[in-house]
Amino acid sequence: MTRLHFASALLPSGWANDVQVAITAGAIAAVTADVTPAAGDECHAIALPGLASLHSHAFQRGMAGLAEQRGDRADTFWTWRETMYRFALAMTPDDVADVATLLYVEMLEQGFTRVGEFHYLHHDRDGAHYADPAEMATRIAQAADASGIGLTLLPSFYAHGSFGGAAPHDGQRRFINSVDQFATLMAASRKAIGKLPGANIGIAPHSLRAAAPDELAAIIPLANGGPVHIHAAEQVKEVEDCLAWSGQRPVQWLLEHAPVDQRWCLIHATHMTEHEIRALAKSGATAGLCPVTEASLGDGIFPAREFLDAGGSFGVGTDSNVLVGVADELRQLEYGQRLKHRARNVLSGGVGRSTGRTLFDDAVVGGARALAQPAAGLTPGARADIVTLDAAHPSLAGRARDAVIDGWIFAAGSGAVDCVWAGGNKVVEGGRHRLRQSARNRFNIAMRRLVA
Repeated sequence: MTRLHFASALLPSGWANDVQVAITAGAIAAVTADVTPAAGDECHAIALPGLASLHSHAFQRGMAGLAEQRGDRADTFWTWRETMYRFALAMTPDDVADVATLLYVEMLEQGFTRVGEFHYLHHDRDGAHYADPAEMATRIAQAADASGIGLTLLPSFYAHGSFGGAAPHDGQRRFINSVDQFATLMAASRKAIGKLPGANIGIAPHSLRAAAPDELAAIIPLANGGPVHIHAAEQVKEVEDCLAWSGQRPVQWLLEHAPVDQRWCLIHATHMTEHEIRALAKSGATAGLCPVTEASLGDGIFPAREFLDAGGSFGVGTDSNVLVGVADELRQLEYGQRLKHRARNVLSGGVGRSTGRTLFDDAVVGGARALAQPAAGLTPGARADIVTLDAAHPSLAGRARDAVIDGWIFAAGSGAVDCVWAGGNKVVEGGRHRLRQSARNRFNIAMRRLVA
């Protein structure tokens, strides 16, 4: 058993002082407040639960910053996508492992302790299937194992290039599977994560563009009760194309034709009507928000105030991984709402409440639910995912309780995270992951070849 003692810790019930956390077999066995440190306790000042990045495309960390030069036509998500395809087509399995390992190291250093890996880079560079269908999924699992991050693997089903069963184009050749091929991939992927502590698996129909209705119905049972994630209504053009195909908008179509419930996570859901907002909140599904990526791609601003007022649940993800950080995602979420509504502290939840605390609490619960975790936060039965903050950081010094979270999210920038435990293992100390340098070295070698 490992015992940690914190002068102040954020529990599901709120802040508590002098908190001892006992860890056994990677999970929290007991949480006791108002106790003095015992012999052998490792002591720290401020503890928070780790957060989940519920939506990640790990390979895209390698192309961060490579799509920032404007071409000779309107630059949108759809033109960015062509750059992404070119980068994806160049990567070997070793490249994927090296890029994912550095990404997961960076996530842990920034306070993310679990990742929902929406994984669709399945095949060889020419589109041929590997002898092991889970060749690429295995590399993701290896990266998670090396870094220590908790993994929810979400193999993505991708069969078409657009609505109505349109044929995929050549840039998508590494993603494509039939329903039968995807079933084989799922079985192999379960095996790939089978021995990885704390790992679980779901499915990710990529989008209504990529999965026809009969295919969507056929693959949902392959989740075996696990999470189901899908991109929906990220772009205006996507909404328009869905209307032309079906007469309905993407979120509307899913809510009326798919068994959307608490197992589901609709990624982005940026463009919704008032009716869709209320219906999605009522369904119990989680909205998977990726504010930094949505800003980077010019997607639009999620109707967060209206969704939360309707009782909706959200979590955050790093998506394209152009920038990785708990504080970055939550700050961008609130700042987008401030720009939209021309007001401050839009998502605080009420008079006198801390915006940072409200955002953090909601993201902890929503992220855990979206990735099918048994419990959320620093509570017995939850995975021992714990983040401590540096009380001497200039943006945290002299602050207590909710003011600490506000300082981290809205003022600290980098350097506020001190130590991180993932599954009970201490993987970050003094803000530095134990694999930081070796992961950077391998990443850099891969990048020098990929961008040459």
